[in-house]
Amino acid sequence: MKRLLFFFLLTFLPLSANTTAVMKLEIKGAIGPASSFYLKEGMAAAADKDAQIVLIELDTPGGLSTSMREMIQEITNSTLPVIVYVSPKGARAASAGTYLLYASHLAAMAPGTNLGAATPVSLMPASKMTDLNGTTPSTLEKKAINDAMAYIKSLAELNERNISWAIEAVEEAKSISAKEALAYGVIEILAEDVNDLLHKVNERSVTVSGKEIKLRTGNAVIETYEADWKIKVLSIITDPNIAYIFLIIAIYGIFFELLNPGAIFPGVTGVLSGVIALYALNMLPFNYAGLLLILLGIGFMVAEVFVAGFGILGIGGVIAFALGSLLLFDADTLGSGVSIPLIIAFSLVSLGFFIFVLQFLLRTRSLKSVTGIDEMVGSVAEVLEVTDKGYRVRCHSEVWYAESDSELKIGQKVRVEGLTGLVLHVKPIKE
Repeated sequence: MKRLLFFFLLTFLPLSANTTAVMKLEIKGAIGPASSFYLKEGMAAAADKDAQIVLIELDTPGGLSTSMREMIQEITNSTLPVIVYVSPKGARAASAGTYLLYASHLAAMAPGTNLGAATPVSLMPASKMTDLNGTTPSTLEKKAINDAMAYIKSLAELNERNISWAIEAVEEAKSISAKEALAYGVIEILAEDVNDLLHKVNERSVTVSGKEIKLRTGNAVIETYEADWKIKVLSIITDPNIAYIFLIIAIYGIFFELLNPGAIFPGVTGVLSGVIALYALNMLPFNYAGLLLILLGIGFMVAEVFVAGFGILGIGGVIAFALGSLLLFDADTLGSGVSIPLIIAFSLVSLGFFIFVLQFLLRTRSLKSVTGIDEMVGSVAEVLEVTDKGYRVRCHSEVWYAESDSELKIGQKVRVEGLTGLVLHVKPIKE
Protein backbone atom coordinates (compact mmCIF):
# COMPACT_ATOMS: atom_id res chain seq x y z
CA MET A 1 0.00 0.00 0.00
CA LYS A 2 2.83 2.41 0.86
CA ARG A 3 4.57 1.56 -2.41
CA LEU A 4 1.34 2.29 -4.31
CA LEU A 5 0.90 5.65 -2.58
CA PHE A 6 4.53 6.56 -3.27
CA PHE A 7 4.11 5.62 -6.94
CA PHE A 8 0.96 7.83 -7.15
CA LEU A 9 2.71 10.84 -5.61
CA LEU A 10 5.78 10.33 -7.77
CA THR A 11 3.71 10.09 -10.94
CA PHE A 12 0.95 12.69 -10.58
CA LEU A 13 2.32 15.43 -8.36
CA PRO A 14 4.96 16.56 -10.88
CA LEU A 15 2.31 16.66 -13.58
CA SER A 16 0.06 18.75 -11.37
CA ALA A 17 2.92 21.08 -10.49
CA ASN A 18 3.84 21.60 -14.16
CA THR A 19 0.28 22.25 -15.33
CA THR A 20 -0.26 25.79 -16.62
CA ALA A 21 -3.74 27.27 -16.43
CA VAL A 22 -4.60 29.40 -19.47
CA MET A 23 -7.64 31.69 -19.41
CA LYS A 24 -8.91 32.09 -22.97
CA LEU A 25 -10.98 35.14 -23.97
CA GLU A 26 -12.74 35.38 -27.33
CA ILE A 27 -13.20 38.88 -28.74
CA LYS A 28 -15.13 38.79 -32.00
CA GLY A 29 -16.70 41.65 -33.94
CA ALA A 30 -16.45 45.39 -33.43
CA ILE A 31 -14.60 46.73 -30.40
CA GLY A 32 -17.00 48.56 -28.10
CA PRO A 33 -18.10 48.96 -24.47
CA ALA A 34 -19.12 45.30 -24.24
CA SER A 35 -15.65 44.18 -25.42
CA SER A 36 -14.01 46.39 -22.79
CA PHE A 37 -16.21 45.04 -19.96
CA TYR A 38 -15.67 41.47 -21.15
CA LEU A 39 -11.88 41.86 -21.16
CA LYS A 40 -11.85 43.52 -17.75
CA GLU A 41 -13.96 40.80 -16.15
CA GLY A 42 -12.03 38.06 -17.95
CA MET A 43 -8.72 39.39 -16.65
CA ALA A 44 -10.16 39.56 -13.13
CA ALA A 45 -11.45 35.99 -13.45
CA ALA A 46 -8.00 34.84 -14.59
CA ALA A 47 -6.43 36.35 -11.48
CA ASP A 48 -9.10 34.86 -9.19
CA LYS A 49 -8.61 31.38 -10.63
CA ASP A 50 -4.80 31.59 -10.43
CA ALA A 51 -4.32 31.35 -14.21
CA GLN A 52 -0.74 31.80 -15.39
CA ILE A 53 -1.53 33.09 -18.90
CA VAL A 54 -4.33 35.07 -20.54
CA LEU A 55 -4.95 34.16 -24.19
CA ILE A 56 -7.08 36.55 -26.26
CA GLU A 57 -8.40 35.13 -29.52
CA LEU A 58 -9.09 38.18 -31.68
CA ASP A 59 -11.10 38.82 -34.83
CA THR A 60 -12.21 42.43 -35.26
CA PRO A 61 -12.74 45.06 -37.97
CA GLY A 62 -11.92 47.76 -35.40
CA GLY A 63 -14.15 49.91 -33.25
CA LEU A 64 -14.23 52.65 -30.65
CA SER A 65 -10.92 54.20 -29.65
CA THR A 66 -12.18 54.83 -26.10
CA SER A 67 -12.99 51.14 -25.56
CA MET A 68 -9.72 50.16 -27.26
CA ARG A 69 -7.67 52.33 -24.89
CA GLU A 70 -9.47 50.88 -21.87
CA MET A 71 -8.62 47.38 -23.09
CA ILE A 72 -4.99 48.31 -23.75
CA GLN A 73 -4.66 49.66 -20.22
CA GLU A 74 -5.93 46.33 -18.88
CA ILE A 75 -3.37 44.44 -21.00
CA THR A 76 -0.33 46.66 -20.35
CA ASN A 77 -1.00 46.83 -16.59
CA SER A 78 -1.61 43.11 -16.26
CA THR A 79 0.61 41.07 -13.96
CA LEU A 80 -0.13 38.01 -16.11
CA PRO A 81 1.36 37.41 -19.57
CA VAL A 82 -1.21 38.31 -22.22
CA ILE A 83 -1.07 36.62 -25.62
CA VAL A 84 -3.17 38.12 -28.43
CA TYR A 85 -3.82 35.60 -31.18
CA VAL A 86 -5.56 36.66 -34.41
CA SER A 87 -7.59 33.59 -35.28
CA PRO A 88 -9.18 31.61 -36.93
CA LYS A 89 -7.94 31.64 -40.51
CA GLY A 90 -9.59 34.47 -42.39
CA ALA A 91 -9.81 36.65 -39.26
CA ARG A 92 -8.35 40.15 -39.02
CA ALA A 93 -7.05 42.65 -36.51
CA ALA A 94 -7.89 45.85 -38.33
CA SER A 95 -7.82 49.36 -36.89
CA ALA A 96 -8.27 49.01 -33.09
CA GLY A 97 -7.25 45.35 -33.37
CA THR A 98 -3.77 46.41 -34.52
CA TYR A 99 -3.28 48.45 -31.35
CA LEU A 100 -4.42 45.51 -29.19
CA LEU A 101 -1.94 43.24 -30.96
CA TYR A 102 0.89 45.72 -30.36
CA ALA A 103 -0.12 46.06 -26.69
CA SER A 104 0.14 42.32 -25.99
CA HIS A 105 3.14 40.73 -24.32
CA LEU A 106 3.20 38.14 -27.09
CA ALA A 107 1.58 38.62 -30.50
CA ALA A 108 0.53 35.73 -32.72
CA MET A 109 -1.51 35.21 -35.88
CA ALA A 110 -2.95 32.30 -37.79
CA PRO A 111 -2.11 31.85 -41.49
CA GLY A 112 -4.56 33.64 -43.77
CA THR A 113 -5.17 36.50 -41.32
CA ASN A 114 -4.21 40.17 -41.63
CA LEU A 115 -3.83 43.36 -39.62
CA GLY A 116 -3.42 47.10 -40.19
CA ALA A 117 -5.45 50.09 -41.45
CA ALA A 118 -5.10 51.79 -38.07
CA THR A 119 -5.80 55.38 -39.15
CA PRO A 120 -8.22 57.06 -36.69
CA VAL A 121 -11.64 58.03 -38.08
CA SER A 122 -13.83 60.89 -36.85
CA LEU A 123 -17.60 61.27 -36.95
CA MET A 124 -17.19 64.90 -38.01
CA PRO A 125 -18.20 65.73 -41.58
CA ALA A 126 -15.41 65.66 -44.14
CA SER A 127 -15.87 69.36 -44.85
CA LYS A 128 -14.79 70.15 -41.29
CA MET A 129 -11.92 67.70 -41.34
CA THR A 130 -10.19 69.15 -44.42
CA ASP A 131 -9.35 72.53 -45.79
CA LEU A 132 -11.29 74.15 -48.61
CA ASN A 133 -9.13 72.57 -51.30
CA GLY A 134 -10.19 69.11 -50.01
CA THR A 135 -6.65 67.70 -49.92
CA THR A 136 -4.84 69.22 -46.95
CA PRO A 137 -5.63 67.67 -43.55
CA SER A 138 -7.08 70.08 -41.02
CA THR A 139 -5.47 70.84 -37.68
CA LEU A 140 -7.98 68.60 -35.92
CA GLU A 141 -7.23 65.68 -38.23
CA LYS A 142 -3.47 66.18 -37.82
CA LYS A 143 -3.86 66.12 -34.05
CA ALA A 144 -5.82 62.87 -34.18
CA ILE A 145 -3.29 61.19 -36.49
CA ASN A 146 -0.27 62.40 -34.52
CA ASP A 147 -1.81 61.22 -31.27
CA ALA A 148 -2.54 57.79 -32.77
CA MET A 149 1.00 57.54 -34.18
CA ALA A 150 2.54 58.42 -30.82
CA TYR A 151 0.29 55.91 -29.06
CA ILE A 152 1.10 52.94 -31.28
CA LYS A 153 4.79 53.92 -31.28
CA SER A 154 4.84 53.78 -27.47
CA LEU A 155 3.22 50.33 -27.57
CA ALA A 156 5.78 49.14 -30.12
CA GLU A 157 8.62 50.42 -27.94
CA LEU A 158 7.11 48.82 -24.85
CA ASN A 159 7.06 45.36 -26.43
CA GLU A 160 10.02 45.79 -28.80
CA ARG A 161 8.10 45.45 -32.06
CA ASN A 162 8.46 47.05 -35.48
CA ILE A 163 7.97 50.80 -34.98
CA SER A 164 8.25 52.00 -38.59
CA TRP A 165 5.48 49.73 -39.86
CA ALA A 166 3.25 50.67 -36.91
CA ILE A 167 3.55 54.32 -37.89
CA GLU A 168 2.78 53.47 -41.54
CA ALA A 169 -0.32 51.54 -40.44
CA VAL A 170 -1.63 54.73 -38.82
CA GLU A 171 -0.32 57.38 -41.22
CA GLU A 172 -0.94 55.52 -44.50
CA ALA A 173 -3.53 52.93 -43.37
CA LYS A 174 -1.33 50.06 -44.53
CA SER A 175 -2.28 46.42 -43.99
CA ILE A 176 -0.14 43.26 -44.10
CA SER A 177 -0.66 39.51 -44.01
CA ALA A 178 0.29 37.22 -41.15
CA LYS A 179 3.46 36.03 -42.93
CA GLU A 180 4.55 39.61 -43.60
CA ALA A 181 3.81 40.53 -39.99
CA LEU A 182 6.14 37.75 -38.81
CA ALA A 183 8.86 38.78 -41.28
CA TYR A 184 8.61 42.47 -40.30
CA GLY A 185 8.79 41.77 -36.58
CA VAL A 186 5.23 42.90 -35.89
CA ILE A 187 4.34 39.54 -34.30
CA GLU A 188 6.40 36.77 -32.72
CA ILE A 189 4.44 33.63 -33.58
CA LEU A 190 2.67 32.19 -36.64
CA ALA A 191 0.49 29.30 -35.44
CA GLU A 192 -2.07 27.07 -37.13
CA ASP A 193 -4.33 26.83 -34.09
CA VAL A 194 -4.35 27.29 -30.30
CA ASN A 195 -2.60 23.98 -29.64
CA ASP A 196 0.13 24.85 -32.12
CA LEU A 197 0.43 28.30 -30.52
CA LEU A 198 0.87 26.88 -27.01
CA HIS A 199 3.44 24.42 -28.33
CA LYS A 200 5.47 27.23 -29.97
CA VAL A 201 5.40 29.60 -26.99
CA ASN A 202 6.55 26.91 -24.56
CA GLU A 203 9.78 27.90 -22.74
CA ARG A 204 9.62 31.37 -24.32
CA SER A 205 10.38 34.38 -22.09
CA VAL A 206 8.28 37.56 -22.01
CA THR A 207 8.60 40.77 -20.00
CA VAL A 208 5.56 41.57 -17.85
CA SER A 209 5.53 44.66 -15.60
CA GLY A 210 9.31 44.82 -15.79
CA LYS A 211 9.78 41.17 -14.84
CA GLU A 212 10.91 38.39 -17.15
CA ILE A 213 8.55 35.42 -17.09
CA LYS A 214 9.17 32.09 -18.81
CA LEU A 215 6.05 30.55 -20.34
CA ARG A 216 5.59 26.85 -19.67
CA THR A 217 2.73 25.70 -21.85
CA GLY A 218 3.82 22.14 -22.52
CA ASN A 219 1.10 20.88 -20.20
CA ALA A 220 -1.39 23.76 -20.45
CA VAL A 221 -5.04 23.50 -19.46
CA ILE A 222 -7.30 25.97 -21.28
CA GLU A 223 -10.46 27.43 -19.74
CA THR A 224 -12.63 29.65 -21.94
CA TYR A 225 -14.18 32.60 -20.13
CA GLU A 226 -17.85 33.01 -20.97
CA ALA A 227 -19.43 36.47 -20.85
CA ASP A 228 -22.21 36.89 -18.28
CA TRP A 229 -25.73 38.01 -19.19
CA LYS A 230 -25.00 41.70 -18.52
CA ILE A 231 -22.17 41.76 -21.04
CA LYS A 232 -24.28 39.85 -23.57
CA VAL A 233 -27.16 42.32 -23.18
CA LEU A 234 -24.74 45.26 -23.48
CA SER A 235 -23.24 43.69 -26.59
CA ILE A 236 -26.71 43.42 -28.14
CA ILE A 237 -28.01 46.93 -27.40
CA THR A 238 -24.74 48.64 -28.41
CA ASP A 239 -24.90 47.02 -31.82
CA PRO A 240 -25.66 49.92 -34.23
CA ASN A 241 -28.49 47.99 -35.90
CA ILE A 242 -30.20 47.17 -32.58
CA ALA A 243 -29.71 50.70 -31.21
CA TYR A 244 -31.25 52.05 -34.44
CA ILE A 245 -34.26 49.73 -34.17
CA PHE A 246 -34.92 50.76 -30.56
CA LEU A 247 -34.65 54.44 -31.54
CA ILE A 248 -37.24 54.12 -34.32
CA ILE A 249 -39.60 52.04 -32.14
CA ALA A 250 -39.34 54.72 -29.43
CA ILE A 251 -40.28 57.48 -31.89
CA TYR A 252 -43.21 55.47 -33.30
CA GLY A 253 -44.49 54.37 -29.90
CA ILE A 254 -44.48 57.84 -28.33
CA PHE A 255 -46.01 59.42 -31.45
CA PHE A 256 -48.80 56.84 -31.61
CA GLU A 257 -49.53 57.33 -27.89
CA LEU A 258 -49.80 61.09 -28.40
CA LEU A 259 -52.13 60.48 -31.33
CA ASN A 260 -54.31 58.11 -29.27
CA PRO A 261 -54.06 59.11 -25.59
CA GLY A 262 -54.89 56.23 -23.29
CA ALA A 263 -53.77 53.46 -25.66
CA ILE A 264 -51.05 52.72 -23.04
CA PHE A 265 -49.27 49.89 -24.92
CA PRO A 266 -47.66 52.14 -27.59
CA GLY A 267 -46.62 54.62 -24.92
CA VAL A 268 -45.07 52.01 -22.63
CA THR A 269 -43.29 50.37 -25.56
CA GLY A 270 -42.05 53.73 -26.80
CA VAL A 271 -40.76 54.87 -23.41
CA LEU A 272 -38.95 51.58 -22.70
CA SER A 273 -37.41 51.55 -26.18
CA GLY A 274 -36.46 55.19 -25.75
CA VAL A 275 -34.61 54.50 -22.49
CA ILE A 276 -32.68 51.65 -24.11
CA ALA A 277 -31.94 53.76 -27.21
CA LEU A 278 -30.68 56.67 -25.08
CA TYR A 279 -28.43 54.31 -23.12
CA ALA A 280 -27.03 52.89 -26.35
CA LEU A 281 -26.51 56.38 -27.82
CA ASN A 282 -24.75 57.40 -24.61
CA MET A 283 -22.35 54.47 -25.04
CA LEU A 284 -21.86 54.92 -28.79
CA PRO A 285 -20.70 58.03 -30.66
CA PHE A 286 -23.44 59.13 -33.04
CA ASN A 287 -23.95 61.95 -35.50
CA TYR A 288 -26.41 64.62 -34.30
CA ALA A 289 -27.07 65.64 -37.89
CA GLY A 290 -28.18 62.08 -38.63
CA LEU A 291 -30.59 62.06 -35.66
CA LEU A 292 -32.06 65.44 -36.65
CA LEU A 293 -32.53 64.26 -40.25
CA ILE A 294 -34.45 61.20 -39.00
CA LEU A 295 -36.77 63.41 -36.92
CA LEU A 296 -37.11 65.88 -39.80
CA GLY A 297 -37.97 63.05 -42.20
CA ILE A 298 -40.71 61.79 -39.88
CA GLY A 299 -41.99 65.36 -39.54
CA PHE A 300 -42.23 65.71 -43.33
CA MET A 301 -44.10 62.43 -43.66
CA VAL A 302 -46.58 63.48 -40.96
CA ALA A 303 -47.02 66.86 -42.68
CA GLU A 304 -47.86 65.04 -45.92
CA VAL A 305 -51.02 63.72 -44.23
CA PHE A 306 -52.29 67.17 -43.22
CA VAL A 307 -50.96 69.29 -46.11
CA ALA A 308 -51.73 68.75 -49.77
CA GLY A 309 -48.11 68.64 -50.87
CA PHE A 310 -48.68 66.42 -53.94
CA GLY A 311 -46.31 63.82 -52.43
CA ILE A 312 -43.32 66.19 -52.24
CA LEU A 313 -43.30 66.24 -48.44
CA GLY A 314 -43.62 62.46 -48.29
CA ILE A 315 -40.77 61.86 -50.75
CA GLY A 316 -38.62 64.47 -49.02
CA GLY A 317 -39.39 62.83 -45.69
CA VAL A 318 -38.27 59.41 -46.89
CA ILE A 319 -35.05 60.84 -48.33
CA ALA A 320 -34.29 62.73 -45.11
CA PHE A 321 -35.12 59.66 -43.00
CA ALA A 322 -32.87 57.36 -45.06
CA LEU A 323 -30.01 59.87 -45.20
CA GLY A 324 -30.22 60.44 -41.44
CA SER A 325 -30.17 56.69 -40.83
CA LEU A 326 -27.01 56.38 -42.94
CA LEU A 327 -25.29 59.22 -41.08
CA LEU A 328 -26.39 58.21 -37.58
CA PHE A 329 -23.49 55.79 -36.99
CA ASP A 330 -20.14 55.74 -38.79
CA ALA A 331 -19.10 52.23 -39.80
CA ASP A 332 -15.39 53.09 -39.89
CA THR A 333 -15.49 54.44 -36.35
CA LEU A 334 -17.60 51.69 -34.79
CA GLY A 335 -16.38 48.81 -36.92
CA SER A 336 -19.93 48.28 -38.22
CA GLY A 337 -22.82 50.54 -39.16
CA VAL A 338 -26.56 50.29 -39.70
CA SER A 339 -27.47 47.72 -42.34
CA ILE A 340 -28.56 49.24 -45.68
CA PRO A 341 -31.47 46.78 -46.14
CA LEU A 342 -32.66 47.66 -42.62
CA ILE A 343 -32.62 51.37 -43.48
CA ILE A 344 -34.55 50.77 -46.71
CA ALA A 345 -37.12 48.61 -44.89
CA PHE A 346 -37.72 51.19 -42.13
CA SER A 347 -37.91 54.03 -44.65
CA LEU A 348 -40.62 52.28 -46.66
CA VAL A 349 -42.48 51.17 -43.53
CA SER A 350 -42.37 54.73 -42.20
CA LEU A 351 -43.77 56.10 -45.45
CA GLY A 352 -46.56 53.54 -45.44
CA PHE A 353 -47.37 54.12 -41.78
CA PHE A 354 -47.57 57.89 -41.89
CA ILE A 355 -49.14 58.27 -45.32
CA PHE A 356 -51.70 55.47 -45.25
CA VAL A 357 -52.27 54.30 -41.68
CA LEU A 358 -52.30 57.77 -40.14
CA GLN A 359 -54.51 59.08 -42.92
CA PHE A 360 -56.94 56.21 -42.33
CA LEU A 361 -57.07 56.98 -38.60
CA LEU A 362 -57.79 60.65 -39.23
CA ARG A 363 -60.50 59.78 -41.75
CA THR A 364 -62.08 57.40 -39.22
CA ARG A 365 -62.14 60.12 -36.60
CA SER A 366 -64.00 62.47 -38.96
CA LEU A 367 -66.86 59.97 -39.54
CA LYS A 368 -70.15 60.68 -37.78
CA SER A 369 -70.81 58.60 -34.72
CA VAL A 370 -73.37 55.82 -35.17
CA THR A 371 -74.15 55.35 -31.46
CA GLY A 372 -74.89 57.47 -28.39
CA ILE A 373 -76.03 61.11 -28.16
CA ASP A 374 -74.39 62.19 -31.39
CA GLU A 375 -76.35 59.57 -33.30
CA MET A 376 -79.72 60.70 -31.76
CA VAL A 377 -79.31 64.35 -32.65
CA GLY A 378 -80.90 65.05 -36.02
CA SER A 379 -83.00 61.87 -36.04
CA VAL A 380 -86.70 61.96 -36.95
CA ALA A 381 -89.25 60.86 -34.34
CA GLU A 382 -93.08 60.51 -34.22
CA VAL A 383 -95.31 61.82 -31.41
CA LEU A 384 -97.21 58.98 -29.76
CA GLU A 385 -98.81 60.62 -26.72
CA VAL A 386 -99.36 64.04 -25.18
CA THR A 387 -98.98 64.08 -21.39
CA ASP A 388 -99.03 66.70 -18.64
CA LYS A 389 -95.25 66.54 -18.42
CA GLY A 390 -94.62 66.62 -22.13
CA TYR A 391 -94.70 64.02 -24.85
CA ARG A 392 -93.87 60.43 -25.62
CA VAL A 393 -92.27 59.86 -29.01
CA ARG A 394 -90.95 56.91 -31.01
CA CYS A 395 -87.37 57.24 -32.26
CA HIS A 396 -85.38 54.35 -33.78
CA SER A 397 -88.11 51.90 -32.72
CA GLU A 398 -87.74 53.03 -29.10
CA VAL A 399 -90.19 55.09 -26.98
CA TRP A 400 -88.69 58.21 -25.37
CA TYR A 401 -89.95 61.04 -23.18
CA ALA A 402 -89.71 64.32 -25.04
CA GLU A 403 -90.23 68.04 -24.52
CA SER A 404 -90.69 70.85 -27.00
CA ASP A 405 -91.08 74.62 -27.05
CA SER A 406 -93.83 74.21 -29.64
CA GLU A 407 -97.20 72.54 -29.24
CA LEU A 408 -97.25 69.09 -30.79
CA LYS A 409 -99.96 66.72 -31.89
CA ILE A 410 -100.18 62.93 -31.90
CA GLY A 411 -98.77 61.50 -35.14
CA GLN A 412 -96.73 64.65 -35.87
CA LYS A 413 -93.14 64.23 -37.14
CA VAL A 414 -90.45 65.94 -35.10
CA ARG A 415 -86.64 66.26 -35.23
CA VAL A 416 -84.43 65.58 -32.25
CA GLU A 417 -82.37 68.68 -31.33
CA GLY A 418 -80.69 67.38 -28.18
CA LEU A 419 -80.80 65.02 -25.24
CA THR A 420 -80.84 65.64 -21.49
CA GLY A 421 -80.62 62.43 -19.51
CA LEU A 422 -83.41 60.31 -20.97
CA VAL A 423 -85.52 63.22 -22.27
CA LEU A 424 -85.31 64.26 -25.91
CA HIS A 425 -85.53 67.89 -26.99
CA VAL A 426 -87.56 67.92 -30.18
CA LYS A 427 -88.75 70.44 -32.75
CA PRO A 428 -91.61 70.02 -35.19
CA ILE A 429 -90.74 69.39 -38.81
CA LYS A 430 -92.39 71.91 -41.08
CA GLU A 431 -94.42 70.32 -43.83
